Parts: sequence; C-alpha cells; structure tokens
Amino acid sequence: MDTMEFNKFFGAAVGALLVYMGLGFFSELIYRGGGGHDGEHHYAYALAVEEGGDEGAAKEEEVPFADLLAQADPAKGEKVFGKCKACHKLDGTNATGPHLKGVVGRPVGAVEGFNYSAAMASHGGEWTPEALNEFLAKPKDYIPGTKMSFAGLKKVEDRANLIAYLQSVQAQ
Repeated sequence: MDTMEFNKFFGAAVGALLVYMGLGFFSELIYRGGGGHDGEHHYAYALAVEEGGDEGAAKEEEVPFADLLAQADPAKGEKVFGKCKACHKLDGTNATGPHLKGVVGRPVGAVEGFNYSAAMASHGGEWTPEALNEFLAKPKDYIPGTKMSFAGLKKVEDRANLIAYLQSVQAQ
C-alpha cells in the first residue's frame, strides 16, 4: 500500500465525518428553527401539552355489557355476522364451525354431530351474552386450545350487535 492509497482512505474518513457533522448541524437548524446558541431553544413548531400529564387525563368509563346489549342494533349485527358466515350457519346445519341457531343460552360445546376441540368440549358452562362477548373478543384467550382460528372482534359494540342479531334469529 503506497502513500497515495493511505491518503485516499484518510480523506474518505475525514470527508464522511464532515458530512455526518454537517447533516447533524443542518438538521438541528431545521428542527430547532435556528435558535439555541444563546441557551434558549426556539422550536420550529409547538405542541400544546396539558399540565399534569396523564394524571389529569379523564379515563373513559366502561359501560356494562348488559347496557350495550340493550341498545344494540340487530341489523348492524347481521352485517357483522358476514365475518362469521364463512364457517357458521344459522339454519341448524354444521359447516367448518358448529351452527349458531339457538347459540345464546346453549351449553358450550353441545351441538350434536360437531367435532369440537378437547378444550371446547371440556369447557362447560353456557353461552350467555356475557360469555359470548368475552369469547368473541379473543376466542383463543377465552378458551385456550380452541380450533376456532378467528382473531376476534375488537369493538365491543360490534360484539353486542352480533349477539343481539343472534338472539333475534333465535327468536324466529
């Protein structure tokens, strides 16, 4: 390696360092608005922040599920049921999943002729509106080991509307 090669490597390193320092300086000018050398920072934009941080933030009150269900709209629930149609039917026949005719109030894992997972079959209990709400939020969390691959319905209003729809179909 001759001296010229060494000078090229040294020059490249110094040049890269200057570019790095220059980018830092100019980005500081852009985001800080050019001030800051006199000890006071002048920002390019300001964000209004309430005093007290999270302590003063009002927490959203949870509405009891029974109240949400009482106000639920079965017509909206029918639209939500579109996500369920791929695996479930309402006419009393099983598909990939068990039929949902009369599901509200039915024992968990009790549809005749459907091959439930061991977790679902041994769960016990009844499909109350509250149990359906918890199950539909995250099926795999509510009954670990279930074969139901559906991720769940995030919005509690969607779950309430769906359960109201299932109840209305059940009554027919």
